[in-house]
Amino acid sequence: MSLNLIYDVGICIYALSLLFYISDCVKRNRASKRIGTGLLAIAALFQLGALVVRVVETGTFPVFTSFDFLLLSSFSVTVTSIAIIFTKRAEFAALFMNIIGFCVMLLNDLLFTAGLNPLESWQTVYGLLVLHIALASLSFTALTVGAVFAGMYMFLHRKLKIKKWNDIVRRLPSLEILDKYSYFALLMGTPVLILSLVVGGVSIVAEGRWTLLADLKVLSTLVALGVYIYYFVRRNLQQRSGLETAVWALIGFAFMVINFILNNWSEFHRWSGV
Repeated sequence: MSLNLIYDVGICIYALSLLFYISDCVKRNRASKRIGTGLLAIAALFQLGALVVRVVETGTFPVFTSFDFLLLSSFSVTVTSIAIIFTKRAEFAALFMNIIGFCVMLLNDLLFTAGLNPLESWQTVYGLLVLHIALASLSFTALTVGAVFAGMYMFLHRKLKIKKWNDIVRRLPSLEILDKYSYFALLMGTPVLILSLVVGGVSIVAEGRWTLLADLKVLSTLVALGVYIYYFVRRNLQQRSGLETAVWALIGFAFMVINFILNNWSEFHRWSGV
């Protein structure tokens, strides 16, 4: 099977999975949830298959084009959402993760093609770049989980404040649990982001391309990291409310999304994907 066929079939199965999950979230239905989980697992296998095809095509771990990075990120999000499914009262978190994973896959299919490796000139630090980008993908997944639970925290806080109860509210975890899940995910993702930055910085220094340390993408990543560090300062040192720290978690995630968009203006991360 060709890469395009594997990828397109994966998108279709992902879409079917989403329909069953939405059905379960609208009206509790265990059968729909089981079918949705099964389809999601199959979609993950097709994503894995696409990664394997890219390994065969490129002869290395495929992370050097926008297409490959988003494929790896969507696969990580899908696997994480499958794990979240088995968390008590986290159906909506799994749904939101699946929506994000599906949107990443769809946009990747519409905007990018697999392409060749645009960073072949970095042969001396090739392994470091693989590690840097793989870590960036993992950190994005963890920070996505943190943002999803932070958004759910804000939603539940609003519903409780106006005393508006419905079936959705009753199916959500408590504010304390949502805050705990969001904090744990960010606590996992932020150090990985720092490690990714360190590895990327070492690769720049090793290549003697010192000017790239002032690259727009490097600076924007530092800003995003600063937002997450500020989140931990507000939460742990200043003892701010869960609502306020949830806002900062979402701001940090917004910076991460903007950060990817800046690839086209970066000398270090200019992945054409075409």
